[in-house]
Amino acid sequence: MTQQIRLVVPEARTVQVEHTRSQRELTLDSLRIGILDNNKGNADHLLRFIVDGLQAALPVKSVIALRKPAPSAGATMEVLDQLAADADFVVSAMAD
Repeated sequence: MTQQIRLVVPEARTVQVEHTRSQRELTLDSLRIGILDNNKGNADHLLRFIVDGLQAALPVKSVIALRKPAPSAGATMEVLDQLAADADFVVSAMAD
């Protein structure tokens, strides 16, 4: 008897987006770090370790830390908009 195997490849199609140039001039004395915690165990500890390392190596003006509602949920548009407005770059992490 022949057994049938079904393979599922969970890849989403890539979406082309228009790249926009930042309207804010980036300088080393005014870096704004954004943190997106995915709400998994120990992600906050990993992100704190990363932020501490960045602050030790670079002059950081501010850090904004936001959290997703659940590990399996995407970040809300409000969270993404706030990170886009208040951060020059965002670090996101998963941990367990």
